[in-house]
Amino acid sequence: MRPICFANERLYKWLPAVSRQDRGVVAESDLQNITNVLSHSWADGTLETYGSGLLIFHCFCDSRNIPESARTPASPDLLAAFLAAAVGSYAGKTLENYLSGVCAWHILHGVPWGPNKDECTALLRAAAALQPKSSQRKKRLPYTVDIINTLLSQLDPTVPLDASVSSYLTTGYYSCARIGELTVKTLQSFDPAIHVKPSDVREETDPNGLLITVLGVPVTKSNQDGEDLFHAAQHGPSDPRHAFQNHLSVNAPPANGHLFSYKHKGAHRPLTKTTFISRLHKAFKAVNLDPLQGDGIRIGATLFYLPRGTPFDIVKTMGRWSSDAFLLYLRKHAQILAPYMQANPQLHSDFVRIAMPPVRCEFSLLLPVGILRGCVVNTPY
Repeated sequence: MRPICFANERLYKWLPAVSRQDRGVVAESDLQNITNVLSHSWADGTLETYGSGLLIFHCFCDSRNIPESARTPASPDLLAAFLAAAVGSYAGKTLENYLSGVCAWHILHGVPWGPNKDECTALLRAAAALQPKSSQRKKRLPYTVDIINTLLSQLDPTVPLDASVSSYLTTGYYSCARIGELTVKTLQSFDPAIHVKPSDVREETDPNGLLITVLGVPVTKSNQDGEDLFHAAQHGPSDPRHAFQNHLSVNAPPANGHLFSYKHKGAHRPLTKTTFISRLHKAFKAVNLDPLQGDGIRIGATLFYLPRGTPFDIVKTMGRWSSDAFLLYLRKHAQILAPYMQANPQLHSDFVRIAMPPVRCEFSLLLPVGILRGCVVNTPY
């Protein structure tokens, strides 16, 4: 029932004691079609995390001699016991993901899912309060232009790998990219229908003659239809346009190959996330700096643009932030908050307009439609 397989395959290959097949209501072909359609509900990275949670759940059940028939559908008491046993060993967010993995397993195989939601919420809150320090992530410190310039000084622009890493670092920073959006997971996982290619890069000019580089990423974490990333030329060594042109000159990636592929032993090798991070860590070590996490690139980009006066909504659009995530950065980083907390009414008003939720105009129901046309109802008064 639980064959050896990769973590991202467990939801499908690990079978519950009961499933929709046992009900015998519809044909086997229709049942398989349900599973095939449901398989698109979770991204590959999510499946991997959920698969880890499913493993932990079954390990707990094995340790308590819980029979297979009692694991699906999992009773509220069993789920509560599972969470309570794990509190103190895992971070609260990790346990939340693990519980979601057990839930997804039930859904995929047509098994009713009925936890005590209030009890689970309380247990997860307790898990967050009691989580071990070792499970807490290091604070994601931001990359800065100075740090990027320092790293670039340790990368040889004539070496194929270094040329690729330099181009990715500067492009990713100035376009507010997620660390995995412009790299591939493994050397064998490049897919031209998913990953960015030289043929996906274009340049556009506005009516004022301002030039911008657009990277059309076919598929992203948050949008299966793809998204555009933007950046423009910058002053100094971190100029993404210069680094990209150097990368094209040194590596000449094929039009339908990975955008940041580099020459390796007479062939082109796609730039993986692991290789990119590993090369940066060597550069950090060479200048006696503690390595920063990859997510710090996107965080650093936010801190770069906002203090320069770039409007909040523009930066949010560039980074494709969800509302909650973006506001979290506004509240946690002094570099962003400082200019808006001074004795300057206009700046303060701008900050409040973005950070505060929209105001509902209850009186609008009493006004004629013609008066409401053109009103900005999400501006606090």
